[in-house]
Amino acid sequence: MATTRQLVFSAAACCLILSAVGTGQQHDPSQHKIVTPDMVTWSPAPPGLPPGAQVAVLEGDPGKPGAFTMRAKFPSGYKIQPHWHSVDEHVTVLRGTLHMGLGEKFDPAAGKAMGAGSFGHMKPDVRHFAWTTEETVIQLHGTGPWGINYVNPKDDPRKQPGTE
Repeated sequence: MATTRQLVFSAAACCLILSAVGTGQQHDPSQHKIVTPDMVTWSPAPPGLPPGAQVAVLEGDPGKPGAFTMRAKFPSGYKIQPHWHSVDEHVTVLRGTLHMGLGEKFDPAAGKAMGAGSFGHMKPDVRHFAWTTEETVIQLHGTGPWGINYVNPKDDPRKQPGTE
């Protein structure tokens, strides 16, 4: 009985494949995107992040409505002071270690180390901070428009002397 089912399933699958090939259907390459590590183009991070970071937008535009995926590369010793986002933030650590903590004050004792393969999700308006102890690469994805709002305005790199 199981052999008959397997044969029927295999025959049906072959018919579907052959009918698709026979119709000359083409796949639209604009509906499919693959980015290998050698294709990632790094640029200086936007002014909302402290100097030294690099970013690569893989899909979408974080500043506009819609889905986006981007990567950020932080040098060792990098710090992002307490901040929040108006939309969900999804973070996956690809390389290195990202330390993250919750709260309105930068307190390393309140942080947690997230090694490669770790995932974090912050809901809108959750105050958090981050730092690195080695070069670290993360991937962010979410729905834009995405931005960063600092708890303490003096921590905002966009408001530092010489950036106006």
